[in-house]
Amino acid sequence: MLFYVYLIKTIKGFKNKSYVGFTNNIKSRVAKHNSNKGAKATRGYKWELVFKKTFKNKSYALSYEYKLKNNRKKRTDLINEYNKKKS
Repeated sequence: MLFYVYLIKTIKGFKNKSYVGFTNNIKSRVAKHNSNKGAKATRGYKWELVFKKTFKNKSYALSYEYKLKNNRKKRTDLINEYNKKKS
């Protein structure tokens, strides 16, 4: 089984927010965030996937999630990189 750590950000028109999470089904998880059934912090917003990283081991994925959640600069860099590719 594969595990994912992902970074999502609000789409244009919403307050500028980002969220880091962990899952084993990335499409389903982002859909839950967008239907207000995801994490409490993500409710009321629409989200787009900015970054995902795949892991074969759950503990490595959870460790990476923790590091990314606590590294605001890395999150900002990933969002800026995504925005450059998008435009």
